[in-house]
Amino acid sequence: MRKGDIGAQVSQLQRQLITAGLKLFTADGVFGDDTEAAVIAFQRRTGLVADGIAGPKTLAVLASRDRDPKHLAERDLEQAAERLGVPVAAIKAVNEVETSGRGYLDDGRPVILFERHVLYRLLGERGIDPAPLAARYPNVINLARGGYAGGVAEWSRLASACQILPGHPGLPEQACSWGQYQIMGYHWQRLGYDSVEAFVAAMRQGEAQQLDAFARFVEADPELLKAIKGKKWAAFAKAYNGPAYRENLYDVKLARAYERYAATQAAA
Repeated sequence: MRKGDIGAQVSQLQRQLITAGLKLFTADGVFGDDTEAAVIAFQRRTGLVADGIAGPKTLAVLASRDRDPKHLAERDLEQAAERLGVPVAAIKAVNEVETSGRGYLDDGRPVILFERHVLYRLLGERGIDPAPLAARYPNVINLARGGYAGGVAEWSRLASACQILPGHPGLPEQACSWGQYQIMGYHWQRLGYDSVEAFVAAMRQGEAQQLDAFARFVEADPELLKAIKGKKWAAFAKAYNGPAYRENLYDVKLARAYERYAATQAAA
């Protein structure tokens, strides 16, 4: 839930915020300025990312009063901003627009997306003809992208690839994007990890480690770093998302999110 939403769920959120001691005069079911301010205040109090969005992590902490240590904290974003030499608002904009808002499934495993076309390419790079395997297992080895199942089912696709390629440990993991920032496993060496296994272990550890992978990814690409430092959102989106960024208006969304977070920071 975020500013502009209305309904019974917003009323429930408002009641929870009031119970938690936040300054709200009524649970009217309208997510306006006062509710957004209360959400931000609660997030700051509990060490969550203070973005004013009542997502799964904020709602979980409201219910339990305890922050999962694997979840991203406000300080993590501040440190990433310091490291890259950009405003915190820039990191928050990326965190909002370029992620699903969570790096883990409900069962505690990292969010992944298995890319069958990447595994096809990686096999070819190892001198293995992928075509016969693709004919037998098109769901996990394919010249065309796709076949996505989402959520837990992506781990099933990864497991299938591992069973098909027992002599190539770590290769299927390189064909996955990992965590909240969807960093591809095959980047492990360029990003300074000792092995793909070390990369995967970091992605399992916590969202702070997933943010670290994003920071490494930006640092390893001079154009990407230049774009985020200059707040050139079209250039950033093109480098991060590819040419299709225009179709999804990633640059527009990033610019708007940055302006909103910068304004909130200035008012704090």
